[in-house]
Amino acid sequence: MAKTPVEAKIHAQIAATGPMCVADYMAMCLTDPDNGYYRKAEAIGRQGDFITAPEISQIFGELIGLWAVQVWRDMGAPAPFQLIELGPGRGVLMADSLRAAKAAPDFLNAMTLYLVENSLPMRERQELALHAHNPFWLDNLGQAPVAPSIIIANEFFDALPIRQFVFWNGVWLRRRIDASGGALHFVVSEVEDGLSIPPIKSEGAIFEDSPSRAEVIDQFARLAADNPFAAIVIDYGHQGEAGGDTLQAVSRHGYAGVFDRPGEADLSAHVDFAALARRAARCDLLSYGPIPMGLFLLRLGIGERLNQLFVNATPEQREALIAGVRRLTSPMEMGELFRVLAITNGVIPAPFEVKR
Repeated sequence: MAKTPVEAKIHAQIAATGPMCVADYMAMCLTDPDNGYYRKAEAIGRQGDFITAPEISQIFGELIGLWAVQVWRDMGAPAPFQLIELGPGRGVLMADSLRAAKAAPDFLNAMTLYLVENSLPMRERQELALHAHNPFWLDNLGQAPVAPSIIIANEFFDALPIRQFVFWNGVWLRRRIDASGGALHFVVSEVEDGLSIPPIKSEGAIFEDSPSRAEVIDQFARLAADNPFAAIVIDYGHQGEAGGDTLQAVSRHGYAGVFDRPGEADLSAHVDFAALARRAARCDLLSYGPIPMGLFLLRLGIGERLNQLFVNATPEQREALIAGVRRLTSPMEMGELFRVLAITNGVIPAPFEVKR
């Protein structure tokens, strides 16, 4: 079978410079400017490779919008302020959020909307969904102006590149990707001095970290330095207790091999929420949670909103609404796997109760 365009580039780079680290492999597969996975417009949704919470139920986005309104008020209702979404997908979450926020016209009047997205096809989809709100697009969060900010990051951090390290023959080694016989495979190399590796001594143990994720938290701190700030992170992951090899590929709503058709499958890795909270603390930011997404949505009133929608729903619509809420909140589905972390510089965001 012929190589994908991204796969051909990866083989060429390995031939020129040697084995590449896992982070570089992820970055090429996902964001190659010509053929990266996220350059496609149809990756998300029922017809794509995976489906996200906003695509499952409109209630998800509505509750996030009402959460943002409440946080803005708790901040003192700064005007103007900026609402920023990281990785907005097709714009469904933000469209649902801002529809719910119409109940607070002062919020919408004070808001400038920024979307962090560097894929032109995705920007076009977002424009269709959000043109009424006059959004501005950014290639990265570092381009955002310094101003009072509320940030929404739903399934954003899991797609940021990670590094992997493996404990082998009594030492930590960096995991890299090499090519031989036309196939990609893992190899190891020495670890550079100065890297912080946990004191795990189990043969074959794998540790992951992500400088890219840390850089986003650093940008949170930049925005929060002299202004009210709050961010909500919704993703699947752990609190540092699990670890291991979490790199995975998804294609057509099923798992694939991480070397299968590079550039044509979604690559992601579990988010270490404890690492995000540690980085936030290092930046003098406060973290709340993480709590299970199901609990978060129940506390925000997903059941009450479901009952409201029932009033004018057909039997078929009611069945779909119930199925969507169950999928988002059930511990057997997304309710426990996905977690929610809030990061602020002062305000205690609903529905969190205990500061980390």
